[in-house]
Amino acid sequence: MLKVRDIMTREVKTCRPEDTLDDASRIMWENDCGSVPVIDGDSKVVGIITDRDICMAAHQRGAPLASIPVGEVMTGNVLACNGLDTMDVAENMMQLRQVRRLPVIDYEGRLVGIVSLNDLARRINPNAPRSDGPTCKEVATTLAAVSEPHRARRSPSARP
Repeated sequence: MLKVRDIMTREVKTCRPEDTLDDASRIMWENDCGSVPVIDGDSKVVGIITDRDICMAAHQRGAPLASIPVGEVMTGNVLACNGLDTMDVAENMMQLRQVRRLPVIDYEGRLVGIVSLNDLARRINPNAPRSDGPTCKEVATTLAAVSEPHRARRSPSARP
Protein backbone atom coordinates (compact mmCIF):
# COMPACT_ATOMS: atom_id res chain seq x y z
CA MET A 1 0.00 0.00 0.00
CA LEU A 2 1.05 3.55 -0.70
CA LYS A 3 2.40 5.27 2.42
CA VAL A 4 2.12 8.93 3.35
CA ARG A 5 5.92 9.24 3.24
CA ASP A 6 5.83 8.25 -0.45
CA ILE A 7 3.95 11.38 -1.53
CA MET A 8 4.31 13.95 1.26
CA THR A 9 6.15 17.22 0.83
CA ARG A 10 9.27 17.02 2.97
CA GLU A 11 10.52 20.61 2.91
CA VAL A 12 7.78 22.44 4.75
CA LYS A 13 7.89 26.11 5.63
CA THR A 14 6.77 26.77 9.19
CA CYS A 15 6.16 29.56 11.63
CA ARG A 16 5.96 29.94 15.40
CA PRO A 17 3.08 31.09 17.61
CA GLU A 18 4.86 34.38 18.36
CA ASP A 19 5.28 35.22 14.65
CA THR A 20 2.73 37.62 13.18
CA LEU A 21 0.05 37.02 10.60
CA ASP A 22 2.13 39.23 8.32
CA ASP A 23 4.99 36.70 8.64
CA ALA A 24 2.66 33.76 7.97
CA SER A 25 1.06 35.40 4.94
CA ARG A 26 4.49 36.21 3.50
CA ILE A 27 5.49 32.54 3.85
CA MET A 28 2.32 31.51 2.03
CA TRP A 29 2.84 34.04 -0.77
CA GLU A 30 6.52 33.20 -1.29
CA ASN A 31 5.93 29.44 -1.23
CA ASP A 32 2.59 29.22 -3.05
CA CYS A 33 0.80 27.46 -0.21
CA GLY A 34 -2.44 27.99 1.67
CA SER A 35 -1.40 26.85 5.12
CA VAL A 36 1.64 26.83 7.35
CA PRO A 37 2.25 24.44 10.24
CA VAL A 38 3.01 26.20 13.51
CA ILE A 39 5.82 24.61 15.51
CA ASP A 40 7.45 25.12 18.89
CA GLY A 41 11.17 25.25 19.68
CA ASP A 42 11.44 21.45 19.44
CA SER A 43 9.83 21.36 15.95
CA LYS A 44 6.66 19.85 17.42
CA VAL A 45 3.42 20.83 15.71
CA VAL A 46 1.33 23.05 17.97
CA GLY A 47 -1.05 24.41 15.36
CA ILE A 48 -1.71 25.28 11.76
CA ILE A 49 -2.61 28.61 10.18
CA THR A 50 -4.44 28.95 6.87
CA ASP A 51 -4.92 31.79 4.45
CA ARG A 52 -8.58 31.77 5.46
CA ASP A 53 -7.65 32.11 9.15
CA ILE A 54 -5.59 35.19 8.27
CA CYS A 55 -8.36 36.71 6.18
CA MET A 56 -11.00 36.16 8.84
CA ALA A 57 -8.77 37.57 11.61
CA ALA A 58 -8.08 40.68 9.53
CA HIS A 59 -11.80 41.12 8.88
CA GLN A 60 -12.93 40.53 12.46
CA ARG A 61 -10.21 42.49 14.23
CA GLY A 62 -9.66 45.34 11.82
CA ALA A 63 -6.01 45.41 12.88
CA PRO A 64 -2.80 45.28 10.84
CA LEU A 65 -1.55 41.74 10.24
CA ALA A 66 1.80 42.73 11.74
CA SER A 67 0.07 43.29 15.10
CA ILE A 68 -1.67 39.92 15.38
CA PRO A 69 0.30 36.90 16.65
CA VAL A 70 -0.16 33.60 14.83
CA GLY A 71 -0.82 31.90 18.18
CA GLU A 72 -4.03 33.91 18.65
CA VAL A 73 -5.51 32.78 15.35
CA MET A 74 -4.06 29.36 14.55
CA THR A 75 -6.00 26.15 14.89
CA GLY A 76 -4.53 24.19 17.77
CA ASN A 77 -4.98 20.50 18.48
CA VAL A 78 -4.07 19.69 14.89
CA LEU A 79 -4.93 16.39 13.33
CA ALA A 80 -1.72 14.85 11.97
CA CYS A 81 -0.57 11.59 10.49
CA ASN A 82 2.66 9.60 10.45
CA GLY A 83 4.78 8.89 7.39
CA LEU A 84 4.19 5.17 7.83
CA ASP A 85 0.40 5.56 7.72
CA THR A 86 -1.24 4.40 4.52
CA MET A 87 -2.82 6.91 2.22
CA ASP A 88 -6.18 5.34 3.08
CA VAL A 89 -5.67 6.44 6.69
CA ALA A 90 -4.73 9.98 5.59
CA GLU A 91 -7.72 10.19 3.23
CA ASN A 92 -10.07 9.08 6.00
CA MET A 93 -8.63 11.71 8.35
CA MET A 94 -9.10 14.40 5.72
CA GLN A 95 -12.68 13.32 5.09
CA LEU A 96 -13.68 13.12 8.76
CA ARG A 97 -12.18 16.48 9.76
CA GLN A 98 -12.81 18.21 6.42
CA VAL A 99 -9.21 19.30 5.97
CA ARG A 100 -7.18 19.56 2.78
CA ARG A 101 -3.79 19.17 4.43
CA LEU A 102 -2.31 17.05 7.20
CA PRO A 103 1.00 17.67 8.90
CA VAL A 104 3.13 14.54 8.98
CA ILE A 105 4.88 13.96 12.28
CA ASP A 106 7.32 11.46 13.70
CA TYR A 107 6.60 9.46 16.83
CA GLU A 108 7.77 12.34 19.02
CA GLY A 109 5.40 14.84 17.40
CA ARG A 110 8.07 16.61 15.31
CA LEU A 111 7.12 17.83 11.86
CA VAL A 112 8.64 15.79 9.03
CA GLY A 113 6.36 16.80 6.15
CA ILE A 114 2.87 17.65 4.99
CA VAL A 115 0.45 15.74 2.78
CA SER A 116 -2.36 17.44 0.91
CA LEU A 117 -5.36 16.66 -1.19
CA ASN A 118 -3.32 18.05 -4.09
CA ASP A 119 -0.65 15.41 -3.43
CA LEU A 120 -3.33 12.73 -3.72
CA ALA A 121 -4.70 14.19 -6.93
CA ARG A 122 -1.25 14.35 -8.52
CA ARG A 123 -0.71 10.66 -7.73
CA ILE A 124 -3.80 9.44 -9.56
CA ASN A 125 -2.90 6.82 -12.11
CA PRO A 126 -6.08 5.40 -13.64
CA ASN A 127 -4.21 2.47 -15.21
CA ALA A 128 -2.24 1.38 -12.17
CA PRO A 129 -3.24 -1.07 -9.44
CA ARG A 130 -4.57 0.48 -6.22
CA SER A 131 -1.28 -0.03 -4.40
CA ASP A 132 0.36 2.47 -6.77
CA GLY A 133 -1.86 5.40 -5.88
CA PRO A 134 -5.40 6.53 -5.17
CA THR A 135 -8.15 6.08 -7.71
CA CYS A 136 -10.05 8.97 -9.24
CA LYS A 137 -13.12 7.90 -7.28
CA GLU A 138 -11.25 7.86 -3.96
CA VAL A 139 -9.83 11.34 -4.47
CA ALA A 140 -13.23 12.61 -5.61
CA THR A 141 -14.82 11.13 -2.48
CA THR A 142 -12.24 12.86 -0.28
CA LEU A 143 -12.68 16.17 -2.10
CA ALA A 144 -16.46 15.94 -1.76
CA ALA A 145 -16.20 15.25 1.99
CA VAL A 146 -13.72 18.08 2.55
CA SER A 147 -15.88 20.47 0.52
CA GLU A 148 -19.10 19.88 2.47
CA PRO A 149 -20.26 23.22 3.88
CA HIS A 150 -19.60 23.79 7.56
CA ARG A 151 -22.38 25.15 9.67
CA ALA A 152 -22.56 28.91 9.23
CA ARG A 153 -20.23 30.70 11.61
CA ARG A 154 -21.15 34.09 12.90
CA SER A 155 -18.74 36.83 13.67
CA PRO A 156 -18.66 37.69 17.37
CA SER A 157 -19.54 41.25 16.38
CA ALA A 158 -22.44 40.23 14.10
CA ARG A 159 -25.85 41.36 15.22
CA PRO A 160 -28.83 38.96 15.32
